[in-house]
Amino acid sequence: MEEKLPLKDKLGYALGDFAGQLGFALVGSYLSMFYTDVLGLQLSAIAVLMLLARVWDAANDPLWGTLIDRFPAQKGGKFRPWLLWFGIPLGATMVLSFLPVTGFSAGGRLAWAYGSYILFGMVYTGVNIPYGSLASVITGNPSERTSLSVWRSAGAGLGAIPASVLLPMLVYSTTAAGADYLDGKKLFLCVAGMAVLSAVLYTLSYTFTKERVPYLQTEKPQIAKTAKALLKNKPFLSLCAVSLLFIATTMYLNTMNGYVFKDYFKRPGLFGLYAVFTYLPMALLLPFAAKLCRRFGKKELCALGMAVAAAANLLLWVSRTASVGFYFVCLFFSGLGQAFFTLEVWAMAAEVIDWQSALSGQREEGTVFALYSFARKLGHTLAGTGGALLLSVCGYQVAEAGREAPIQTAQAVQNLYAAATGVPGAAFLLAFLLLTFLYPLGKKQLEAFYKDR
Repeated sequence: MEEKLPLKDKLGYALGDFAGQLGFALVGSYLSMFYTDVLGLQLSAIAVLMLLARVWDAANDPLWGTLIDRFPAQKGGKFRPWLLWFGIPLGATMVLSFLPVTGFSAGGRLAWAYGSYILFGMVYTGVNIPYGSLASVITGNPSERTSLSVWRSAGAGLGAIPASVLLPMLVYSTTAAGADYLDGKKLFLCVAGMAVLSAVLYTLSYTFTKERVPYLQTEKPQIAKTAKALLKNKPFLSLCAVSLLFIATTMYLNTMNGYVFKDYFKRPGLFGLYAVFTYLPMALLLPFAAKLCRRFGKKELCALGMAVAAAANLLLWVSRTASVGFYFVCLFFSGLGQAFFTLEVWAMAAEVIDWQSALSGQREEGTVFALYSFARKLGHTLAGTGGALLLSVCGYQVAEAGREAPIQTAQAVQNLYAAATGVPGAAFLLAFLLLTFLYPLGKKQLEAFYKDR
């Protein structure tokens, strides 16, 4: 419990989420626009796709978790080998998801979108569940787990940079009339490069990490039994609710801000700065995150952060600013608020898994993390489905397959801005209330829990 982790393990664990976020951030930032502006899919069809994918995940994710828990430990450990087995397949599904099949019929393009997106989600689950569970066997020290969570969040931040910062400078072309549009061929080439990098990083994550906590399973995990027990686990249920809301809001922001910079400010290249102003606060907090958590507590800091993020987005919503500079200032404070939860959520997840182990007396990290991962995927669905529906309500006009996206009406652009700022403000406010009044594992409660173990 008191063992200090070598820097190599922390770096290796960070590289794992670096690899995962290369695909996850790419999908969150560009898949919706790829569907509307390159494949010419209707917004209603995109919303149904996102919803059906999560219906499938309702069965897929728990099955993955149970399979991983039941699968015997290998020479490389219980969870580490999965990073090798699924790193390359995940990169392949990234490439398939962004293949510009504009020559297909309307039904063919939609079928391709369904197949590639659902396959990406399945393979992502196959590597993400063991990766998330890995933290519980790298160390049993709560302080070192907090450090791992910070390093993981740093890796995730780096993984989001290519999609959020580099791609906006590379994937747009200009029409003869001077309008910018998403170029499907350029995007595909960038995705292929990111897929190769993702596979390499997963290999390095496997190489640099080590499993130290023995995994002793007294009986085979059962999905129904574990799920029933989790329904009595208040920390698990409330963290799932907050995580669902948080991931939905952050992914929604990634998607909607792409449209805001393209259509509202008419400067799509500035979308790259969105990630800078969102993730810069996290980089500034990294050296102090562990100390702040020991002093004030994870729950307490995360709730404060949600309140700050809510205030920043609601200020943008009220102001209807035309100033890009003011918009970026508010994005910075929104990112500052989000950074607390981003940095500490995985340590909180490990604590919730420990809480479940204490309740059940079983080691079932894979199954519990799979169910938690499914809650986060529901957030992804809420962002994808809700975002597509809101774009339709705003009056956004999609492109015809293989052609540039049409110029949006002034009213649609104003509606886009309101949806991109007001909805996140309300969502972060709700997350603040959930953390404050429902999530029970504050600083004092956790100190008492680990003292008695």
